[in-house]
Formats: sequence, C-alpha cells, structure tokens
Amino acid sequence: MEGDRVARRPALSSLPVLLLLPLLLSRAAALHPDELFPHGESWGDQLLQEGDDESSAVVKLANPLHFYEARFSNLYVGTNGIISTQDFPRETQYVDYDFPTDFPAIAPFLADIDTSHGRGAPHRVNGKVSGHLRVGHTPVHFTDVDLHAYVVGNDGRAYTAISHIPQPAAQALLPLTPIGGLFGWLFALEKPGSENGFSLAGAAFTHDMEVTFYPGEERVHITQTAEGLDPENYLSIKTNIQGQVPYIPANFTAHISPYKELYHYSDSTVTSTSSRDYSLTFGAINQTWSSRIHQNITYQVCRHAPRRPAFPNTQQLSVDRVFALYNDEERVLRFAVTNQIGPVEEDSDPTPVNPCYDGSHMCDTTARCHPGTGVDYTCECASGYQGDGRNCVDENECATGFHRCGPNSVCINLPGTYRCECRSGYEFADDRHTCILITPPPNPCEDGSHTCAPAGQARCVHHGGSAFSCACLPGYAGDGHQCTDIDECSENRCHPAATCYNTPGSFSCRCQPGYYGDGFQCIPDSTSSLTPCEQQQRHAQAQYAHPGARFHIPQCDEQGNFLPLQCHGSTGFCWCVDPDGHEVPGTQTPPGSTPPHCGPPPEPTQRPPTICERWRENLLEHYGGTPRDDQYVPQCDDLGHFTPLQCHGKSDFCWCVDKDGREVQGTRSQPGTTPACIPTVAPPMVRPTPRPDVTPPSVGTFLLYTQGQQIGYLPLNGTRLQKDAAKTLLSLHGSIIVGIDYDCRERMVYWTDVAGRTISRASLELGAEPETIVNSGLISPEGLAIDHIRRTMYWTDSVMDKIESALLDGSGRKVLFHTDLVNPRAIAVDPIRGNLYWTDWNREAPKIETSSLDGENRRILINTDIGLPNGLTFDPFSKLLCWADAGTKKLECTLPDGTGRHVIHNNLKYPFSIVSYADHFYHTDWRRDGVVSVNKHSGQFTDEYLPEQRSHLYGITAVYPYCPTGKKYALGWLL
Repeated sequence: MEGDRVARRPALSSLPVLLLLPLLLSRAAALHPDELFPHGESWGDQLLQEGDDESSAVVKLANPLHFYEARFSNLYVGTNGIISTQDFPRETQYVDYDFPTDFPAIAPFLADIDTSHGRGAPHRVNGKVSGHLRVGHTPVHFTDVDLHAYVVGNDGRAYTAISHIPQPAAQALLPLTPIGGLFGWLFALEKPGSENGFSLAGAAFTHDMEVTFYPGEERVHITQTAEGLDPENYLSIKTNIQGQVPYIPANFTAHISPYKELYHYSDSTVTSTSSRDYSLTFGAINQTWSSRIHQNITYQVCRHAPRRPAFPNTQQLSVDRVFALYNDEERVLRFAVTNQIGPVEEDSDPTPVNPCYDGSHMCDTTARCHPGTGVDYTCECASGYQGDGRNCVDENECATGFHRCGPNSVCINLPGTYRCECRSGYEFADDRHTCILITPPPNPCEDGSHTCAPAGQARCVHHGGSAFSCACLPGYAGDGHQCTDIDECSENRCHPAATCYNTPGSFSCRCQPGYYGDGFQCIPDSTSSLTPCEQQQRHAQAQYAHPGARFHIPQCDEQGNFLPLQCHGSTGFCWCVDPDGHEVPGTQTPPGSTPPHCGPPPEPTQRPPTICERWRENLLEHYGGTPRDDQYVPQCDDLGHFTPLQCHGKSDFCWCVDKDGREVQGTRSQPGTTPACIPTVAPPMVRPTPRPDVTPPSVGTFLLYTQGQQIGYLPLNGTRLQKDAAKTLLSLHGSIIVGIDYDCRERMVYWTDVAGRTISRASLELGAEPETIVNSGLISPEGLAIDHIRRTMYWTDSVMDKIESALLDGSGRKVLFHTDLVNPRAIAVDPIRGNLYWTDWNREAPKIETSSLDGENRRILINTDIGLPNGLTFDPFSKLLCWADAGTKKLECTLPDGTGRHVIHNNLKYPFSIVSYADHFYHTDWRRDGVVSVNKHSGQFTDEYLPEQRSHLYGITAVYPYCPTGKKYALGWLL
C-alpha cells in the first residue's frame, strides 16, 4: 500500500482491537484527539498488515465475535475506518460518504478524528416490530422481531435494519420506506431556522401512519411508539403493522425516487400527507405502483422547557436518496435515506393531488381509478361490470355464459359477480363450482351392518353417522338385539267369550260358538234368549274370573232388566242407569256416601240466566240492540258460562278470562295472534258417563294425549302413527285434563285437571282407577313433568303464577318459584343432568327459563324472537331443548345452555304441547284439533291424527317399552 495510506490506518494490536470494538459500538458522542486512549507503537500497538487498496489484511480474533446469530473470527478494517466481517471485494461496495450496500458492516466509524465538536455524533435506535398482515390473500403474523437504526447526524443519513420478518411479508414491505423514513425526519440535517423531529418531539412520541397502495387499494396502518432513551442512551421504539399489502414476487427489487414532503406543525401534533411512486423490477420487467401516505405524530410538550423561538408552521423534508433492500439469506430488511429539513422552497408548491387519491375523480362507483402522471387518471370497470369506467353496468355472467358453474348446478347472477348453487341431491366439489352427487352417509340400518334382531322382530333406528339403536317390535320383548315373542294370550287380550291364538309377534281372537264379532268384542247370537242385562252380566262374570279383574257386574231384576241403581262391587261407586243400562249423567256418588235416588226424571225447568248472559243482555240493551264493530259484548257458551277467549267487537284484540269473566293477567294480545286460553269449566257429557277405569294399552311405544275429559291412546309403528288402533285410555267426567306425563318405573300416568284443580295419577294395569294426589292450593295447573329417577313431579300454575314440586305420592310439596312469572305453561325435566326448563307466554315478555331441580341457579335461556311458547320438550338422546311457538309458528331447538339455536320448522298452525321420540316430534294442534308428526332432520310434516271427537287437544307424552336407568354420582345423575 502507499506509505501515506498506511500511515493513516489505525495502529491496532490484537488486544486493542477487541478493546476498541466496544468503543466503536458505543453510543457516546465522537471523541476529541486528546480524549482517545493512548495509542501508537510506543504503547505496544502494531500496524495493520498490508492489504489491498481498500482494506487491511485479515485480523485474527482470539475470541470469536458474536453478532446477531452468527460467530466471526476474522475482521477487516477499511481505509475509512469501517470494520467488517469480510473483505471489501470492490471499491463500489464499501462505505465512503454514500450508503452501505450488501456487506455486513459492524461499526460505521470514520477514521478521521471528528472535528465537528460533537455535531456529527451518531444516533442509534433499538426496537421491536410486530405485525398482523395479509400479503395478497396470505395471512402473516410476526412478533417482536428486532429493529436497529443508525443515524449519521451531520449529513442526515439514516440506516434501518429489521431482521427475521417471515416471507412473503418481508419482500412485500420493501415499498414501506416510511418505517425507516421516520428516523430520517427525526434526525434530518437541519437547515438554518429549521428543526428536525428529535429537536421538537424528543424521545417520547407516537407516529401513526396509514398507507394506501394503488391500484389495488390495499391499506396498512403502522404505529411507532417512542418510549424514551434507555440507560445506554439508545432511543427505544416499538412498531406495530396491521393491514394488507400487495404481494411482491421473490427476486423483484424496489426503486423509490427522491421526494419532498411538507410537515405541518401545531401544538404537540405534526401531520403530513404525500403521494409516492415506486417501481418493481426483475430483469426486463418494470412495473410502476403508487401509494398515498397519511402521517400523524403526537408528542408531549414540556412546559418546563425554555421558551422556543418562533417556529414555522410548515417545514419541508427533502429526501435525496432512498434505498430498500431485502437479503433472503440474512433475512434482513434494510432501509436507507438521506434527509434535510428546512423551510418550504418557493418553487416547491405541493404536487397536485391525483384525483384517485382525494376521491374527486369521475369514475363510476363500481370502477377502479388508476392514477397516472400528475393529475391524469384512467377508469376501469371492476370485474363483473362492463362500460367505459365512468359508467359501469352489471355483467350478467349467467346470461352471457361467462361463468364456471358446472353441470347439475344453477347460476345465480349477483351485482358484479355470480353464485353457483347445486341442484337438490348434489354438493360442491373442492373447486366450489362443480356439483357432484351427494354420497349418502353410511347408515347401518340400511346397509345391514347393525346388530339388531331380524327385521320381523325388531326395528333399527339410525341416529346419524354409525350410531343406531334397536327396539323390539310390538309383540316382542327384549333389548332390540335379542327379541322374544310375547304370548299375548296370557295377558287376556281377547273377549272372555273368544278363543286366543298366539302367533310370532302377534295374536288373534275368535269368538266362540254362539257369539259373533271380531274376537275383541263378542256379541251373543240374536237367537239367544238372554236379555241385554243378562248378557252383559254373563260376560262380566266371565271376565271377573280372571285374577286382578275389577269389572262392574250389572245387576238385573227378575225380568232381566237393568236395575235403576247400579253399584260397583269393588269400589263402592254407585250411579243410575236408563233402561238400556247407560249411566245417567250427574248421578254418580263416591264410596261411603248416600246412593243416588234413581227414579223417573223430573220435568225440565227453565234455568235462571247466568252472570254472562245478564251482562250480555244489559250491554246489548245499552247499545240499542245492535253493537258497533268496536263495542265489546261478552261471549257466553250454551250453558251461559263465559267462553275462555273474549275479543273486543270484531277486532283482533283478545284476552283470556276465568270462569267469572275476569281477565287473566298477561294474556291480552295484539292483532294477528290469538292467546291460548284454557277453559276452567268442564263441558257436560252428551253421552252416558263411562267408568273411570283404565283400558290397558298394548305393548310397545305409544303416545298419550289429553282431550277435555279424556286421555287418548295413539300407538306407534316405528315412528308412524297407527291411527286405526287409537282409542280412549281413560275418561274422567267433569275434568279438563291439560298436562300429562308418564312414570316409566311404575307404569303410572300423571295429569293435571284445571276444572277439578287437582293432580291425579292412574296405573296402566288392567282395571286401574284414578287416584288424586294433590287437591289443594291449585287454581290452573297446566304443565307437568316427571323425574322418574328422583321420584319427583314438577308443575306450573298459570293463575297462581307458581312452579312447584312434590314427590310422586303428593308429599314433600315445595314452591320453587313464585316471582317473575305471568303465564307459566310448559315444563320439562332433564333428570340425568339435573336441569328444569319452563316457558312463560307473558304477552309483554315471553321467555324460556331454566334452573337446577332444587330451584337454584335460575336464569333466562331464550327471550328473543318468541311469542307464545306453548310446548316444551327435552330430548335425552340429542341433548336438545325444543319448543313449539303458537306466536312465531316455529318449532325450534337449542342446546341446554341456550347456544346453537336453530329452526326445525317455521310454518306450524297453532301448537299446544310437544314431545320428542326417535327422529320425530309429535305435537297437538288447536287449528287441526289433532296430533301432528314432524321429522327432526327434514322439518317436514309426515302425518297427522284427527280424533272423531273434534275438540282441542292439550298435553302429549310418549310411553316407551323400557325405562332409562340412572346412576347417582356426586355431581348428578348419568345414564
């Protein structure tokens, strides 16, 4: 090397080199010559060995240098004082007074002793960068990656390096030079009369920046928060990047032209808005893009600082050089800028804002504005539209054929686009355009992989996926996997005057000689000399011979006619009969009381008018005989009682009343919805009163429903209604039976009676009679639910506004809730998980509530989009709570915590009560006066049963041929 160049090189021994590195990396200001450590050959320093024209020979380090994640044992010192971990291969790559490029410079340090008296002291910044970005359509997240910045203050150069940003985000951040541009403004070279950002805001400020890229209009928000100087005098800063940036392919480089920005200053706030162009190049490819940048810098003014001289409201930042580089091997993103801050130049009027940026363009709302040079721009209709850009109309891809909907699909045109929908029975393939035939899910019940008994003995019930259950068919008993024939003949199913023949899964009855009929009912031949009384007496005596039979044996006189007074030999009940043996209504007396006087009926007398009839007559007289459509007139039935539903004239404003005509609180409705009013006075029997004995049902699953004074029986074949086998299970004269449920442990049916104000039960055994278990403290008991595990029943009273519980024999009665109830009706229990559910059809605020079985943890589950929730059921298999709403006309379900709410059917008529069994719902309906079945999965009506006697049906429940058992654990019950 030349002698004079050698003389200018630092004289360093191996040890002083290691000592000098911390000095070079320190953050203190430049040293004066007399402040340097003693150096020179007299102090033991050695001259660097001769190298090439740009750097010394290699300096071997005794201890490797750790820099970021790399280890280095060799150093090189350039003629200008730059220390690097590799030799400088050519003159254009080492640092002179311009910018470093791609070599790893460790300590930018000028060999010449600083003579600027500290004005050229370097500034250093450390920080962390986090971001949640969408690069094109790819989400990228990174947290607390390193940021380091080095600023040469005496010429306004700022270098910024950000390491370990994952791809494709690092490449896409190349145009975001404002990240490093902040430090350019912060430490810009100050022209006379001007101040850079650090002189103004200090080391604590917040820099908010929004960058919009064109033509794609991607938008990203950057927040940089300066948190002061650390103990080593480094500026600490945190950077957060959120939003979307355009995707930049690998190997493309970004080029940003020099620019000028105007910064506007006010109290503790600095703002700037500018537009920049940049180009992306790769080989012969050169693409030009642009961005719009809004910056806002806020800081805290120190009120104790000396008063500052007059400061211009606007300053101009001139950026002479801009570099943005990304090294994929080092995974480092670098920015470099040279900045000066000064007054606004006279010839530097703000560049006119392109109309694409400020929204003043004339492009159509469905077009994209492409900025050009200056204020020039072009308009292009967005995809899915056609036109000149200033006027765009929707392109109907379905009509023109420019769509990708495949066979078996339907194209639906939408504004600016279209949608493909598959025809019924098809579903989308992975491309979301081609429709393929839906492969039905495996069904063990159909493919024969189930383990149920043969089809003639059991049925397989599919529960979705590979789940199924087995149930023996009527006429068989077992667990469904093994089924054995039931000998129905041993159960005395046939008439006493018939012979029973057992067959696999069934049986048949044939009347004996001298009788005719179907075997279930056998009538003596007309040639018989016995009177009707004697015939019935003979039949009853034959039945009475069966063990446990409790049938009534008619009493006949000497001529074979029915005695007017008949009494039950086992129960003690007595009643009068007519000459044909039919009971005279209203003559029955209970055991122990005086029997009725049975004689010729008295002459009919005119009954006095009732309160309803007198009130109606007075109002009609007041109205002049004919009321207007808006005038109220009481509605009375044939017996003079108030009808349960009263309406104002011919309007739809209706309400419920009790037996005295008083309005029931919370039942007044708005037009369009009729309240569900239950009568409190039982209608008279038109026919003779039947005996209150249970007609035992057949083996198998069946439904029980209530209809006025009787409980009906409706068997199921699988899930289909066996309407031809429906019959009356129990008749109760003078009752209005509403709620009903079943105890599978003791085969007992329970019901509520709003006319008798009681709760009763009866066994399903042959000849069983009703037993009243609660007969006080009730006014209108409606909903009823049985917990067969805890042997407890729960009920609602819509007049007392209470929810109560008691043991199944009526003892241990307890009021669970008596507040915040207006019209409680349906109630359901989940005995396994210990939850209670009920509805309140309060017209002002209908709701569905829940609590534990002991009344704790009461809370509202549903109180939106419901109107008249009459029916409620809990399905223990799907774990869903479902309700039928006569107001919204919907059948809906939800999970026990109120989540997962969904509609099964949205066009019910007027449901009252509902029960779930297998894959069907069964509900009573007041419009149809029958039982309606709905498929759980399709939501479709599948069947209905309309009894011969057309009147409102109330409660409904399902009776299974088995009883789920529970095991008690510390936290509840499990199946």
